[in-house]
Amino acid sequence: QVQLVESGGGLVQPGGSLRLSCAASGSIFSINAMGWHRQAPGKQRELVAAITSRGNTNYADSVKGRFIIFRDNAKNTVYLQMNSLKPEDTSVYYCNADLSPVAGTWGDYWGQGTQVTVSS
Repeated sequence: QVQLVESGGGLVQPGGSLRLSCAASGSIFSINAMGWHRQAPGKQRELVAAITSRGNTNYADSVKGRFIIFRDNAKNTVYLQMNSLKPEDTSVYYCNADLSPVAGTWGDYWGQGTQVTVSS
């Protein structure tokens, strides 16, 4: 059984920083891309940032230059460093992974989400 567990969310003032972590555990053969998405109340879930197993990244235009995604393949963990946070970044943040639990099978796995609130 595979689990993705996020941590690091919380309340921060505008202009502040937070680092989110997401660790994959359980039966894992291989992990391809990992990413972060967010969903605010009344809005659709949107991609924030993604990173391939080779380290190639892409970001939503709204976070370019402020957020950095990186990963530790040895720990099956992906991080999101969020700087210069704005109130509009307030959302529940979810991580996901394109993951193979056993050789020859792949699936899209999601964490349970962590709340990020940017407010003074």
